[in-house]
Amino acid sequence: MNTSKTIIKLEGISFAYPGESILFDRLNFEFNQGDRIGLVGPNGSGKTTLFHIMIGLIKPLSGNITSFEKIRTTENDFREMRKDIGLLFQDADDQLFCPTVTEDIAFGPLNLGKSHDEVREIVEHTLEILGLKGFENRVTHNLSGGEKKLVSLATVLAMRPNALLLDEPTTGCDKNVTKRIIQVLNDLDISFVGISHDKIFFNETTQKIFRLNNGEIKQI
Repeated sequence: MNTSKTIIKLEGISFAYPGESILFDRLNFEFNQGDRIGLVGPNGSGKTTLFHIMIGLIKPLSGNITSFEKIRTTENDFREMRKDIGLLFQDADDQLFCPTVTEDIAFGPLNLGKSHDEVREIVEHTLEILGLKGFENRVTHNLSGGEKKLVSLATVLAMRPNALLLDEPTTGCDKNVTKRIIQVLNDLDISFVGISHDKIFFNETTQKIFRLNNGEIKQI
């Protein structure tokens, strides 16, 4: 019997974009505390869409989404849930919108009501664990692709989430940045589901792999 806490449970999820054929048909999936899951599938199979459904950015046509033992239906439900589950977007530019690195990392904790002193400590600690000391006043827009990915991850980790949804966390990163991301995740010992085409990333961070294809998700 699995006694671990359920982070996200999808039951009977169906979804289609307007005017398009069905993408998911009564899909089921469960993500539990302690899981480190890799998610693979062909382009267009709906991996990113599935993440957005999990976190409440897209509403399914039918089915239930349960997180931390509570069925999530309203925007308030999902807003509460997002305090505990961090989503790393595939494109770092979708996550970074402040002028400097410090402002980007501080944005989330400030919105959570943290004091300026607390936020300063969070920013310093997050920069340190990601190897970004000295980046405090760098202009985010001018960073390289790998640097942006690290700062994007920093903005998520600064929220102190209990779990992560990582959409292509190493895409556009060189070997050194990829190694750093792998080391950070392994040091944090945090539950996550990661979408990736990077076999090295999966080999070094995940426990099990699921494939999403033709509207179904199965462990492989």
